[in-house]
Amino acid sequence: MLTVKRVVIATLCGLLFGVICTSLASTNPESEVSWQIQMTILFSRTLMGFTIGISAFKMRWWLHGIVIGFVTSIPMAIPVMDRTDIFIGTFVMGMIFGLLTELITTKLFKAKAALT
Repeated sequence: MLTVKRVVIATLCGLLFGVICTSLASTNPESEVSWQIQMTILFSRTLMGFTIGISAFKMRWWLHGIVIGFVTSIPMAIPVMDRTDIFIGTFVMGMIFGLLTELITTKLFKAKAALT
């Protein structure tokens, strides 16, 4: 059974991690991050949280967060395929933020997934 508590907490975690990820991307003064890319990062991480909240994949919570984080990072990574460091970093940060979102949602707030 899908719970509103899980969806809301996971989405808010994704939004928070989107803000953090946008801030991290904007720290390099040599390469300015455009407004469109900042919004892409923010929406992508928020979508990751929402997807974690509504997903009912039957797998361990930590693996669920890593898989969803990886999958939802694909659209964000495609435009930067020519920059290997940013391309890999996008997936790594997606998996870390996915794991943290799932950890906070499932363990801290006890909002377990539907089929676990």
